[in-house]
Amino acid sequence: MAPDNHTREIAARLKGLRDALDISIEDLAARTGYGVDEARSYEEGETDIPVSYLFEVAKTCNVDLTALLTGDEAHLKSYSLVRAGQGLSVERRKAYHYKSLAYRFFRNSMEPFIVTVPYADDAERSFNSHPGEEFIYMLEGKLEIVLDDDVLIMEPHDCLYFDSKTPHALRALDGKDAMFLDVII
Repeated sequence: MAPDNHTREIAARLKGLRDALDISIEDLAARTGYGVDEARSYEEGETDIPVSYLFEVAKTCNVDLTALLTGDEAHLKSYSLVRAGQGLSVERRKAYHYKSLAYRFFRNSMEPFIVTVPYADDAERSFNSHPGEEFIYMLEGKLEIVLDDDVLIMEPHDCLYFDSKTPHALRALDGKDAMFLDVII
């Protein structure tokens, strides 16, 4: 599948930021814990760019994640209220739908999202891993999460905290979408 315009715009912001800070792709990859080939592919806009990578780049380069996602800086410093259903839609993984809940907060130290995993009876597992830690709190539906070789089933009000470097894959079960709060640190 060809990259969408949003992915290409983010890719251009990634490369522009790195150029402006005069950081080599090798140095940025080392600082973020990603491989050079991965970082290069994200800057070329030819592959999905995981939110976790954008979060690491934002921390490493001391910029807001919102700036990388939208091209605009966040401005709120004491609090940010996001009304129900009003988070910033982030198209990062084709299989999941993300809504950023702290996109207006300046220099936040964690990234909370509402994530919806659409049910698909033929859903393939797509593994992801990234630096950091992750917290999932189930809101709706039933979710299968695979961590390495462990298969966990989560239902509403279940919680999971894990090292995001552990390869993980998600899929909704029982014919319904699964929705959860996801906090990445």
